[in-house]
Amino acid sequence: MQPKVKGKKTQIGKSKGPKREFSFPLEKENFMIIGLGVALLIIGYFLMSENSVNGFLPTVVAPILLVAGYCVVIPYGILKKPKSEMIAAASESTPEAETSNIKTS
Repeated sequence: MQPKVKGKKTQIGKSKGPKREFSFPLEKENFMIIGLGVALLIIGYFLMSENSVNGFLPTVVAPILLVAGYCVVIPYGILKKPKSEMIAAASESTPEAETSNIKTS
């Protein structure tokens, strides 16, 4: 026989606070840029698969495309802020809103 425990019942998975709206940080423009980076990677690997050791495309162009895709285009697509956020941030930091601690006499 188990003793009865009186007290508050806890509900798992339910929060008591207000529900927050989830917004995905990446927009369509970000995905387009990331897609361009993936296309560069595919073209770079395709050019690298050529069976020529002394060829210009597999030894020069393909590595340049791969580095550009991995190190420039895809990170830019991930880190680029949407225009709506940039406009909101610019309106919050207007020069009139900033106060100076420098005393002039």
